Amino acid sequence: MISVAMTLVMLAFVVRLLQVQAVDAGEYSAKAEANRYLTRVVAADRGGITDRSGIALATSVDAYDITADPMMFTPDETKLPDAPAQAAALLAPILGQDTAELTRKLSTPETRYVVLARRQTPQVWNQIKDLRTTLGDKAGADRLAGDKDAVNILGGVFQEPTSKRVYPNGDLAAGLLGWVNADGKGGGGIEQQLDKRLAGRDGEVTYAQAGGRQVPTAGGTETPALPGSDIELTIDRDIQWAAQNAIAEQVKKSKADRGYVIVQDTRTGEILAMANAPGFDPGDLSRAGSASLGNAALQDAFEPGSTAKVMSMAAVLEENAATPSTKVTVPNRLHRGDRLFQDDIDHPTWYLTLNGVLAKSSNIGTILATGQLGRTQPEANRVLHSYLRKFGIGSPTGLGFPGETPGILARPGKWSTSQQYTIPFGQGVSINAMQAASVYSTIANGGVRVEPTLVRGSRGPDDRFTPAPKPKETRVVSDRTARTLSRMLESVVDDEAGTGSKARIPGYRVAGKTGTANRVDPVSGKYRGYTSSFAGFAPVDKPRITVYCAIQNATKGSYFGGQICGPVHKEVMQFALKSLQVPPTGTAPARLPVTFTP
Repeated sequence: MISVAMTLVMLAFVVRLLQVQAVDAGEYSAKAEANRYLTRVVAADRGGITDRSGIALATSVDAYDITADPMMFTPDETKLPDAPAQAAALLAPILGQDTAELTRKLSTPETRYVVLARRQTPQVWNQIKDLRTTLGDKAGADRLAGDKDAVNILGGVFQEPTSKRVYPNGDLAAGLLGWVNADGKGGGGIEQQLDKRLAGRDGEVTYAQAGGRQVPTAGGTETPALPGSDIELTIDRDIQWAAQNAIAEQVKKSKADRGYVIVQDTRTGEILAMANAPGFDPGDLSRAGSASLGNAALQDAFEPGSTAKVMSMAAVLEENAATPSTKVTVPNRLHRGDRLFQDDIDHPTWYLTLNGVLAKSSNIGTILATGQLGRTQPEANRVLHSYLRKFGIGSPTGLGFPGETPGILARPGKWSTSQQYTIPFGQGVSINAMQAASVYSTIANGGVRVEPTLVRGSRGPDDRFTPAPKPKETRVVSDRTARTLSRMLESVVDDEAGTGSKARIPGYRVAGKTGTANRVDPVSGKYRGYTSSFAGFAPVDKPRITVYCAIQNATKGSYFGGQICGPVHKEVMQFALKSLQVPPTGTAPARLPVTFTP
């Protein structure tokens, strides 16, 4: 009887073994594999962003994504009915997250993988790891004491190495750099524009686990991550710092809405600085106001005012409609179309040369000069429009920056009666700050417009540097016209009758132009306040640097461009010239006549 009983037992074992290992082997194997193997993403290292000298502007540091296996929080695994809630209560204060949301994530046993928090510091993971170890030791002691159901409530919590974006210089060049969002993707600026190149390609690893721990001898598969490329910008960190400090101080002093400064290499089109005020810290967006996010120097469209007169003068000179010494009699008022035009101050009849019209920034003189561009006003409008387009007005700058505005320039046939006479002096047309700077760089570069650039090149995972494509070049006016305009713009700064004397720099010849334009309020859509600006380049005899400054809606002190932007221009230009070791001017100013005797 014992033999029969043992035979029956052994037979049952054999039948069960055959079922498990032969008949249903595939099904059981699949279940085992599903429970045994986990697949996780291996995050690629995000490329860094540097200035032109290789100084880090944006980089990444080690961080951890805190993950969990919800199946390990089920009642069957933990012998507890509320394991997700207990675990969430322990994790919430460490992760700074809502307990209910963590409970929800841990209560999804249909998946083996959830992310509880992204990009946490090593200190956060160390707190969780220490707590998990403490609970594990306690559970082990309880099991030795006879509690077979004792478990580590945090046994299903893990970490995945990743990285966190940091900006070593705080708010420096934040409008340019942008930021990285919670999902690790670029949320603005260069971070967004070049996200694919910076992000690289994530990898994937599949491994066997038991009790939440990897089994190193059980094999697995891995697709390695491909690191992102490092991006080298044209920005000079020191010049950017000087520009940002200067504009921030003036915006604060003038109690203005905002301001921007652009510094450009006149020969190459490279942007050496693009500063906005107020700014923000891309590493801590919780303290950033919505108005300060973004890059206003490229995203704001505004009427430039008198700094645009240089384009009108370029058209007049290039079309041989006048010369710098041409006599222009400027009355106190000028009736054109349905409006009566005036200059910024009341004055007796001025007897100015064309050079004097620019030096004294006369609206009336500019209207009279551009009226000579055609036999009729519509013809003059078409000629002026063609030059504005060649200077880049109404078109993207070529930077491809997220949110950039091309400005507003209507076709000449749609210019209103007043626009026919206001556009020549910079009202009725809208631009961004980069377009304004590019106009002056074009004059400084002998009449050739070089598309502005922000990126010098990239360095891939193979450490090979790939330079950016060469920018497009377009001749706008002749070299003769550009040189003549340079001397005329010098009168604005150098001559006592000029409006830009506050931009003078001892030892250097400076060309520039002031601007004070009626400002369209972005909220009401009506004119309110002023756009104050100053644009110029130096040295005049061998141009190297262009600086453009604009301040929106100054409410304290002066609002004239020469008074509040001229000093900013001087400070930034002086710093840039010294920083780049540009030698002082070696020739005397042109001293073109400003007035004539009738």
